[in-house]
Formats: sequence, structure tokens, C-alpha cells
Amino acid sequence: MPRLPHRLLCLASVAFAALSLQSAVAQQPGGENLEPYQMLRSLQFVQDTVVTGDHSAGEMQRYMIGAIDKRLRAVDPTAYSDPRNVDAALIYAMSGGNPATLEYLVSRDVSGNFDNRVSDVLRKYLGGQGTLIANTLKAMVPEYKNERIGPYLALVAGNVAVTNTPLEALELYDWARLTAPGTIVEEAALRRSVSIAVEADLVDKGLAYARKYARRYVHSPYASQFADLFVLLVVRHYGQEITAPDVEGTLAFMDADRQREVYLRIARQAAIAGKNDLARYASERAIGVQGGEDDRNAEQLARLYGGMADIPSDKVGDAVKAMADMPETTLSPADQALRAAAQAIADAVVRPPVAERAQSASPSSESLGQDTSANIASTPDSVSQTASSANDVSGSGSAPGNTAAGSATKYDADFQTYVDRGRSTLNAIDDLLKEEGTLR
Repeated sequence: MPRLPHRLLCLASVAFAALSLQSAVAQQPGGENLEPYQMLRSLQFVQDTVVTGDHSAGEMQRYMIGAIDKRLRAVDPTAYSDPRNVDAALIYAMSGGNPATLEYLVSRDVSGNFDNRVSDVLRKYLGGQGTLIANTLKAMVPEYKNERIGPYLALVAGNVAVTNTPLEALELYDWARLTAPGTIVEEAALRRSVSIAVEADLVDKGLAYARKYARRYVHSPYASQFADLFVLLVVRHYGQEITAPDVEGTLAFMDADRQREVYLRIARQAAIAGKNDLARYASERAIGVQGGEDDRNAEQLARLYGGMADIPSDKVGDAVKAMADMPETTLSPADQALRAAAQAIADAVVRPPVAERAQSASPSSESLGQDTSANIASTPDSVSQTASSANDVSGSGSAPGNTAAGSATKYDADFQTYVDRGRSTLNAIDDLLKEEGTLR
């Protein structure tokens, strides 16, 4: 029997969970006899389905959180003599539920069903005082590692530790995902582990976490956040700890459309950062991805980013033409600003300076008859360095503006206008790139 597509399986599963919950409530008017732990299981199932790809289950998730909140408050207090219902209340609080509900339940717990240590640290964590209980939370994780709340406690402890002790947070996230595979807990732990590895320049760990995430949760609604982290990791370390096979091996788990999108993000950030080899590579990969939707805009963007990488090369003329021929409607405002900056740089590179014989302040220098025309400097790797070098007027080894004898040099009006225009262009480019940084 052929396997159903991933999305159909997700839809069928969520529909089944929804019907089961509705049937249980219908059979027991008002849900009076429906145990909180039974409702929580349905919520967990829906949340796990959301992060594995069925975004339509998000509405069901919100409905179920509201329904569980009402049930936890309305259930007879004797129901909490069952540890499963106590755990359900704690997990609900750690799964995006209403923090006030946990406060309500603990304040009315006259039978001592709630472990005060757990409820106290969670109330502080949910109240924004996580740093005060960081050590307590960390010590509790091994104690509850085999309990239903264990993976959630490990995740919460990692969230608290990440600010001051990120390497300890990695260990806690590792424990959380290993004890709750295939769940929303693992998805969150993996994504946050990638973030820590990127910030701490733990390249090997970052690649390992990224591969796991791409293989399991590429359809998660939070996958775009992961993609941004992966792009940052690649742009920072490509050509050193990260190679083309590393990039391709991670993105191989994605469908064609997602691969193309990530390659475009890499190309864009690499072009801005002056990583020209990476920008060319990622642009070529984005154009070469087979399958998926026929996205003309994606191809135009790939050519834009690749063209930016060609500015400091002998292909600058082709790059200028390609950017000039690009339809304005295919570019976002951010990419329009980026193209304008790239075109300004390219124009500065290819435009020959108009210089005439320099006139020395000293009358005796008029008889020297030397041509002081400026030449464009050799092109360096960085795009920004190219623009600066292209407008850097240099003489025969002396300081700019001086003759070999050290006297001031005067430029004719046309050449001075060219120099001033070059400086204005560079200032405009700087402003555009700063604006680009805020847009992203």
C-alpha cells in the first residue's frame, strides 16, 4: 500500500484527535468527567503535529489550550490526588498555558498534591524571575528525569541557563530532546541549541544540530528562525570550518523550494558581508535547484546577489548590465536599496576619472610637465573596500595632495568635482547598507 503524503497524514491525525476530544465532551456534557490528563494528551499530540508540519492544527491548539484551562479550574479538587492530573497542570503551564491557572491551583491546594518545590520554581519562571532559581532548576532535572514532567523541566532549565551559562544550557537541551524525541520539546531544544552553537562559534556542534533539525522539523512554523541561524553560521565560517558539502548535506533534507530559499538567504548575506566566493556559490546553487515551483523572482534575486559578488572582478561589466536589466517589480524595497548600493559601487569601479595635469603651488613646478592623472587601484576582495580603492587618488608614493617635494597640489575644477562626487557616492552607499541592516 503506498504511503500517504506527509501533510495528509498530519491532517488525518489532527482530525482524529479533534473528533476524539469532541466525542468525549459530547458523551459527558460539559466535560465534567473528562480528566485533565486526558485532555493534555490531545494537546500534546496536536502540538507535536504542528511542529512536524501541519500548520492548520494551530487553531486546534489554541482551542484546546483554552478548553484545558477551563477544565483545570473547574475540576473537583480531589482530582488532583491523581499525580497524572497534577503533572497535566504543570505541563500545561510549561506548554504555553495561562500562568494564572497554576497560581490558582496551587493557592487552593489544601491537600498538598502539588510538589511545592516544582510549583514554586515554575511560578517564578513564568513570572520572569528565572535567574533566581537557575541552580534549583538544574538540580531538579536529574531527580525528575524519568517523570512525565522531566523533558519539560529540562527545557525550562535550559531556557534559564542560556543567559549566563550557555554550555550548561546545551547539556540541558540535549537531555530534553533525548527524553522527548519527535515532540515540540525536541523541536524547541534543537532550535535553541543551534542558536547557542552559532553565538559561541561551536561550528561542529552547530552543524550537527542543524542537520538534525533539517531532517526532522523543516516543516515547523519555526523553521524560518532556524534558517536564519543556519545562514549566519555558514556566512561566518564558510571556507574555514564549513565547506560546500557541509551546506549541501544539511539542505539535502529540504524540499526544492526550501533549499532555494535558504541558498538565496546565504547568497544575500554573503554578498553584503563581502564573502564573494560564497555569494557566487550560493547564487549558482539557488539557480540550479531542480524541482519545486518555477520561481522567476528567485532566479532574478540569485543573479542580483551573484552580480554583487562579481563587482570586484573582471566581470564587473556583466554585473552592471545584469543589475540594470533587472525589473524593479521583482525586488522588495530592501533588495531595491541593495541593488542601488551595488550599482553605485559598480559605477565607481568602471567610471574612468577625468584628471588633468596637476598645477603645483610653486611656480617652478610648472616646468616639470608631469602627468598626475589618477588610476583606479587594484580591486580587493571586499565590496566596500573596492569602492574605497576605486576612489582613492594616489600619486607616486607621496601623501595625497602633495608633490614629491612636499608642496600642496591643486586639482582642476572638473577633477575636484569627480573626487567630491566619489566621496558622496561612498557616503550614500554607507547609508544604504546601514539602512539594509535595519531592514533585515
